[in-house]
Amino acid sequence: MDRRRFLVSTAAVACLAGMSPLHSARGPVREWEIGPRIRGRNYSPGMPSHPEAADEGWFFDFPGPRRADGHVHYLTRRTAPLDTARGLRLRYRIEAAPHTRFVPQEFPDREATLSLFIQRAGDDWLARNGTQFHRWYSPADRVVPLERGTHDITIWFEENWISVMGSDRERSPRAFADTLTNAARMGFTLGSVGGRGHGVFATGPARLTVLDFAVL
Repeated sequence: MDRRRFLVSTAAVACLAGMSPLHSARGPVREWEIGPRIRGRNYSPGMPSHPEAADEGWFFDFPGPRRADGHVHYLTRRTAPLDTARGLRLRYRIEAAPHTRFVPQEFPDREATLSLFIQRAGDDWLARNGTQFHRWYSPADRVVPLERGTHDITIWFEENWISVMGSDRERSPRAFADTLTNAARMGFTLGSVGGRGHGVFATGPARLTVLDFAVL
């Protein structure tokens, strides 16, 4: 399937599933960024800078059907400090054409997953000299496979979040606490085990709609 036919099919599936038609993002949806954007480069190739508004929240369509068509990595927004919060909750729905597969672009033989995400202010994306504790992802046993349906994820900050280079809250409690105190961005990432935010594409038309994202 070529790229043009894929986009046409995406629109057709949206109509059949009763999805809202594409329209310009408005209101709070503009606070969400598809990325990450690092030194001027967007690391979600083939994707717009922001998701689209919908009656129920906001959404994006997965790129595809080939890796060369693009892949989506991070969905994030700015946040105030999280040190007085208890956790994060994400409620979302995935709709996809029959037989569609979600494929991690870096490790295509692994299962595509979603992780919640927190980033500390001042992160340089190099993960060294202290910044290896500036990005944190869902605990190892709380990663969610990408699959059709409506899903509701709540992860508490007392759980064992994983840092970008493989440490965790239990081994590095001060670093995690410092991230909550100095939090700059939050959201979720798409990838796989061994590459939590390294990107996913879909082999057929597919859409992820965020119904709610809350700080608890």
